[in-house]
Amino acid sequence: MACSPALPACCVHVRPKRPSLVKLPPSGLPLAFSFSFPFPGRNSRSRSRRRGRPSSVLLPPQHPSFHPLNLKVATFKNLHRRDCPIMAAARGRGVLLAVLLLTTVAFAFVGADIYKPTDSILVHCGSDKDGQDEDGRKWTTDKDSKWLPDGGKSSIMGTADVSDPSFPSPVPYMTARVFPKETAYTFPVSDADRHWVRLHFYPAAYHDIPADHFFFSISTSTGITLLRNFSVYITAKALTQAYIVREFSLPPSTAGSLSLKFTPTAMNNASYAFVNGIEIISMPNFFGDPATLVGLDDQSLDASAGNLQTMYRLSVGGSYIPPTNDSGLTREWFSDTPYVYGAGTGVTFEANDTIPIKYPAPADEYAAPVSIYDTFRHMGRDANLNKNNNLTWVFEVDGNFTYLLRLHFCSLMEDKINQVVFAILVNNKTATTTGSADIIAWAKEKNPANPGAPGKGVPVFKDYAVFMPAAPAGNDTILWLTLRPDTASNPQFVNAFLNGLEIFKVSDASGNLAGPNPDISKMLAEAELGAVDGQFREKPSNVGALIGGAVGGAAAFGLVAAVCFVAYQSKRGRELSSSPSHSSSRWLPVYGSSQTSVSKSSGGRSAMTLNPNITAMCRHFSFQEIKSATKGFDESLVIGVGGFGKVYRGVVDGDTKVAIKRSNPSSEQGVLEFQTEIEMLSKLRHKHLVSLIGCCEDNGEMILVYDYMAHGTLREHLYKSGKPPLPWRQRLEIVIGAARGLHYLHTGAKYTIIHRDVKTTNILVDEKWVAKVSDFGLSKTGPTVQNQTHVSTMVKGSFGYLDPEYFRRQKLTEKSDVYSFGVVLFEVLCGRPALNPSLPREQVSLADHALSCQRKGTLEEIIDPVLEGKIAPDCLKKFAETAEKCLADQGVDRPSMGDVLWNLEFALQQQDTFENGGKPPEVDDYSSSFTITPPSMEESLAANAAALSLISEDMDEEDIANSVIFSQITKPTGR
Repeated sequence: MACSPALPACCVHVRPKRPSLVKLPPSGLPLAFSFSFPFPGRNSRSRSRRRGRPSSVLLPPQHPSFHPLNLKVATFKNLHRRDCPIMAAARGRGVLLAVLLLTTVAFAFVGADIYKPTDSILVHCGSDKDGQDEDGRKWTTDKDSKWLPDGGKSSIMGTADVSDPSFPSPVPYMTARVFPKETAYTFPVSDADRHWVRLHFYPAAYHDIPADHFFFSISTSTGITLLRNFSVYITAKALTQAYIVREFSLPPSTAGSLSLKFTPTAMNNASYAFVNGIEIISMPNFFGDPATLVGLDDQSLDASAGNLQTMYRLSVGGSYIPPTNDSGLTREWFSDTPYVYGAGTGVTFEANDTIPIKYPAPADEYAAPVSIYDTFRHMGRDANLNKNNNLTWVFEVDGNFTYLLRLHFCSLMEDKINQVVFAILVNNKTATTTGSADIIAWAKEKNPANPGAPGKGVPVFKDYAVFMPAAPAGNDTILWLTLRPDTASNPQFVNAFLNGLEIFKVSDASGNLAGPNPDISKMLAEAELGAVDGQFREKPSNVGALIGGAVGGAAAFGLVAAVCFVAYQSKRGRELSSSPSHSSSRWLPVYGSSQTSVSKSSGGRSAMTLNPNITAMCRHFSFQEIKSATKGFDESLVIGVGGFGKVYRGVVDGDTKVAIKRSNPSSEQGVLEFQTEIEMLSKLRHKHLVSLIGCCEDNGEMILVYDYMAHGTLREHLYKSGKPPLPWRQRLEIVIGAARGLHYLHTGAKYTIIHRDVKTTNILVDEKWVAKVSDFGLSKTGPTVQNQTHVSTMVKGSFGYLDPEYFRRQKLTEKSDVYSFGVVLFEVLCGRPALNPSLPREQVSLADHALSCQRKGTLEEIIDPVLEGKIAPDCLKKFAETAEKCLADQGVDRPSMGDVLWNLEFALQQQDTFENGGKPPEVDDYSSSFTITPPSMEESLAANAAALSLISEDMDEEDIANSVIFSQITKPTGR
């Protein structure tokens, strides 16, 4: 803040984005403000995005207009207007009044106090010195600790045999306390508070003890079993996670201490227990209100004295929230995207900056941070469609336990009762006992003394409990949560929404919270022991191939495109002459785009060696297994050929169909790119992303094994394959699926991932016509610090799909993927390649030609002829407008993938209405003051920086080493 250090004042940072807390100083104290606002000029469009210089001013408390409630509100977006009272005051002698008016926006938000725990014990287990994590929290060593009965002499201090750079921080994961026999930590704690107990585990070898030798139980001094026969190795492998955190909420301990007892499981071979880090942090008891037992309206669950384990904590409609952005309770909130079920994923909204968040009571301030309540997921604006649909989330849980569901709501659209009313169902049973959910009515109930008080912007949460019997053998136990509009209440708007969700497991009658170790999938069951995740590394670019690229949207095209086409045709000719003709692929990245060259050994294979940590991230196949799966690489099983090599259809484990991609000795795809694909795909799990099964690097081979994609690539169903053309609705469903996958890459994980090679050959379709994004060889993690907006890197991509801004500036953002996806949309609509040099010059680039036709109003002339008369006019308009926005020359003018996804789903609704003979859907207008957008880039980057520390220098080693700008702009039918 820009406050003078000499002033004994309360400093408040007034900023356009919502502050977490604004407090008035004690009576009689001056107030120092730091503020900033844009300074418009001749180029107001660009300057309005810049932040002005901060200024400071001291406000005396005696000023008659000091109280912010007496001031007129003005939004920041109107500051450039000459009639704006704030700027008018600033231009004259009323600078003080201008500052006061600016502060009004900030004072409108009453955020949450930061909770200050009585106990805060963070143990760096097995370390010989204290440590500090990336959030600045200090962890205390347990060496010679008074927490252990003999100072730790009967246990072992171990260091992990391998470091995993995907850690949020090496502390506390690189060291562990290993217990060869039953041992207990005992911590002094306040007997008046509940406590979070967080246990951190990293599956590795410690003190030469293999990772799979650790099986153990953990219980408390109060007789609660937290974990039983727990294997960190199996759990991490099944969940494809590098490390495991288990969080529990335990009631006050009357003894004034809390013990955690580690007991190795008795086995034939020696077994051990271990732990990397322990957190014991006091917390407020916000489980006071009984939770309604679903299906038993006359019964409830009192969790105030219960033992709970956190199963899920989700920011619904928002992005990841790191512990440092929580309300003082250091909790993590994850995106709900992976858990949304069915086609009706709804729409994510973020409120604008003038909506106040008003906590109804001090205790509620700790329940969830403000950022949970200013974003949400709702059903959308089509009332007719919403009447017959719902929002649904699904969660895998342990059977034979009761679960507490806490639903967080905050109405940011409506301000009156009965505007939006919906039913809450858990496992298809109505959860509410007193009618449906009316959030405004619930908010008003929080302030019974003032029934006229507004309900808009007031956070509320409701607790429900449900018992989950175990599913039949071989099946998962699934908990379903559904929100469905209550049309019987005749609400003004047909909708339903949710801001946040927490799911806790409740201990059973014996005090047990432990569930079984998760099952490792069949395809991972044969994985190497001691597998760990690795870090993301960028691959080297091709310094040998100087290939110019055609950039969609760039004006200077002719000569470069001709050179590119000649190079492409020459290479394609060599490929076709050296192998059988295979025009289609039923798997995934055979059509990759990179040309990563590395020095070749005398044997023809890459002279570079594979990082063993990388290949341990997925199942390892022996070369003999691969030969058996492909019948000795039988040419009749080849389903694709590219620069990387050949792709074979194969069978493993008896009956599991797979696609096997084998590098040839002169492969353009290098070792580090091979590793990048393993790193990316082994960390990502999503319905619309391809799944990596394993790899083989025996004898210098580079082989990847993937799920078999029965219907191949999207491109081969659009043109020049001899296959029946896809109907328009199916094309829409496929691009919607691909958009969901890309949206997840950009916002759904802890870190932003930029695909960098989005095109129709990297969108695959399985046997059920579900689209999956593939080929992560060029992918790169996005900016990892808050003030970065891009990653500087060499230009890589495919002809016709490349973002012109990225091409010019060599600065990569997720908006580069949006541009490429815009080309895909026009390709789907027009049924022609992104580049076609056989056409007249002005039509060679699909992006240029389609944009020209769209702006002239002649787009219908270039639409795929098989679609003539089959696209709803409103659907075509929405689809074309979306594609056009994706192809904006500057990334800042392009929509996010969340916006693109919403528009495509809306276009699908319009098409459905058209095909059903109905009228265009009616659109509610109540949300006109809100932004249809997922979390902003700034917020996403802040979350990324707090979540993971990944390599993101301005110019990495690869970029420095490779000075050829065209090094990885390659042909679209690539490797």
